Amino acid sequence: MPRPITPLALTVLRMLCDGPMHPYEMQQRIRKHAYDHAVKVTHGALYNSVERLAQQGLIEPVETSREGRRPERTVYRITDAGREAAHRRLADILAEPVEEYPLFSAGLAFVNLLPADEVALHLQRRITALEFLLGGHQTAYEALRKRGLERYKLLDMELNIAAVRTELDFVRTLVDDLAEGRMTWAADDRLTTRHQHGDTPDEEASE
Repeated sequence: MPRPITPLALTVLRMLCDGPMHPYEMQQRIRKHAYDHAVKVTHGALYNSVERLAQQGLIEPVETSREGRRPERTVYRITDAGREAAHRRLADILAEPVEEYPLFSAGLAFVNLLPADEVALHLQRRITALEFLLGGHQTAYEALRKRGLERYKLLDMELNIAAVRTELDFVRTLVDDLAEGRMTWAADDRLTTRHQHGDTPDEEASE
């Protein structure tokens, strides 16, 4: 069974739906249209994705050229199979929620490994970082809107802004609860898990 198209590969296919281009031009357009806010893009990973898509027959080379002493540049175009694959993958992404495991969730799950006052200090630092991140996202979004980009082209950025704002509100509430004593844990709680004595939720339910 073929592996699902990665977000970066989908980005390549999306770029080529606008017309043939070489990977360097793709990278420039990705930055120009802020797709790198939605997909992690590195120079090496982009070229690897292009190679894999070509091997799979989803894109194909059109021409190779060289300008002066610059390395050769191969221009690619999307194939009919690539266009169909991009449509199917996008439909799956939009329709099917996927359970993800954010690193911050893991930190919250094990929060009682640290004293409550130390947790509050770390969370306060996170608030500062989130405020900075939110400001950056909003500035980038507003700049793109002023350049005339339609809203439907920036929905990923709207989602990021909403997610950061929600997390910021959540963390601020945690810090307030810790500061006011509405949530705390004792030192001897720091070695306990959610289910003590080795019990699991299923075992507890069957007792």
